[in-house]
Amino acid sequence: MSTAPAGVDLGRRGAVSSFFAYKRRTRLALLLGPPVFWLVIAYLGAIAALLLSSLWSVDSFTEKVVHTYGTGNLRTVFTDATFRAVTLRTLGIALLVTALDALIAFPMAFYMSVVASPRMRRILVVLVLTPLWASYLVKAYAWRVLLAPDGPLGAVFGGTPGYGKTALVLTLAYLWLPYMVIPVYAGFEKLPRSLFEASSDLGAPPGRTVRSVVLPLVFPALAAGSIFTFSLTLGDYIAVSSVGGKTQMLANVIYGQLITANDQPLAAALSIIPLIAILLYLAAMSRTGALDNV
Repeated sequence: MSTAPAGVDLGRRGAVSSFFAYKRRTRLALLLGPPVFWLVIAYLGAIAALLLSSLWSVDSFTEKVVHTYGTGNLRTVFTDATFRAVTLRTLGIALLVTALDALIAFPMAFYMSVVASPRMRRILVVLVLTPLWASYLVKAYAWRVLLAPDGPLGAVFGGTPGYGKTALVLTLAYLWLPYMVIPVYAGFEKLPRSLFEASSDLGAPPGRTVRSVVLPLVFPALAAGSIFTFSLTLGDYIAVSSVGGKTQMLANVIYGQLITANDQPLAAALSIIPLIAILLYLAAMSRTGALDNV
């Protein structure tokens, strides 16, 4: 009875392995190819079109877009005092909303994950997610009614902050709070409960345990939630028009340039500012490990 040489047998096995590896790569390419292609065309293509259109101009007489390239719009965006003030105000409000949501979400997520019973935990998670089921417009205009001088808050507390920056921060903090609570809650769920016992056994009071043990471990989750709250605030313009009063943010300035002033190139140039801000914020948060929690 003859047998094939060992080298031939190994060669056949290598060929079979290569064949199946090729089939796996082919299936993976067929599976991921269309969405990756769509991402490149729809997302990166849109950004490329945005950057390209920011170099165009508008004819002052016909008000039509002139497809000649120049950097006039970019110079205006980065040197004009009004646009600079709106940019700083937008970044300040985005950071303030993010900090406020973090201060609210941390104790909420701590209670949900560590203190609450399993049944209460499920109820609280549902309550946190419930606002996401409602329409954005309904929630924004509900806050407009609440903050009206003759609204419910005025009747209970004798007055309201009115429409303006304070109302805008409160409304945006409410709208984006679930996007902060859920990542922080997930971060608490990953914490071993033995850490609390070990810290207590070493004599650390609860406050020291939170500062020295819990907060450093949950900080990447807080940073992950801040990516959502920061970016969503940066691009919001409906809440601004609803409760912002005379407050102007980048998104509604861009909307005004595009719709009211009919200046698409300048609107495109203004859109580069939040794009740069988000990229810089993502780069900063990636150093904290936040992208592993998104």
